[in-house]
Amino acid sequence: MRRPSVALTVLVVLGAACSPQKDIVPTPAPAVQPIVDASPYVCEMIPEQALRSVTGVTASLSEKMTGDEKSGECWAPDTTPHPLEVGWLLADNGSSQEQVDYLLAGRRDTYTRHGGVKLPAGLGDGMAAYITNSPLADQPYRVSAKFRCGGKDRLLDIFLAEVVKGRDAIKDMTELMRIAQTRYAQIHNCKPEPLTKGPG
Repeated sequence: MRRPSVALTVLVVLGAACSPQKDIVPTPAPAVQPIVDASPYVCEMIPEQALRSVTGVTASLSEKMTGDEKSGECWAPDTTPHPLEVGWLLADNGSSQEQVDYLLAGRRDTYTRHGGVKLPAGLGDGMAAYITNSPLADQPYRVSAKFRCGGKDRLLDIFLAEVVKGRDAIKDMTELMRIAQTRYAQIHNCKPEPLTKGPG
């Protein structure tokens, strides 16, 4: 029985090595969905679709709200930790103005220690930050701002438990704050005004 020649074997191997192969096409990363101010809203101030895009939450967003126009908070869904928590405080007299300023100063100090970013001037006096290794770590994505509406200072907080990988958390929180302030003004029928410059 004749065996294939060495030369023929080499040609077969070379031919296989030189055969054209299909190009490997990398799978593109999913497009980052922009934040859009559109109903329905969660906690009256956060667009539901924007919240889902930013946090990746897919569960039902049943919310729970406590307090009133002057002071309150809302979270959704009603789980622990809350994927979203929104808090607000109105300064309508001397004591509550001191409370607003005191709370904002505390937030500014905490956010600064964690590399926080100052919000654009148009959103008042505030910062956004990612806070880890602290009692706040269950909701590490945080943005807070004091802004003026209807001649009175208001403090607004937005806390998130998660932000989808690949998104710019600071940018997203800034946009959520922008929408929340606009919605707050609509809900409470107050006109946004330039904020009197505060400390810091």
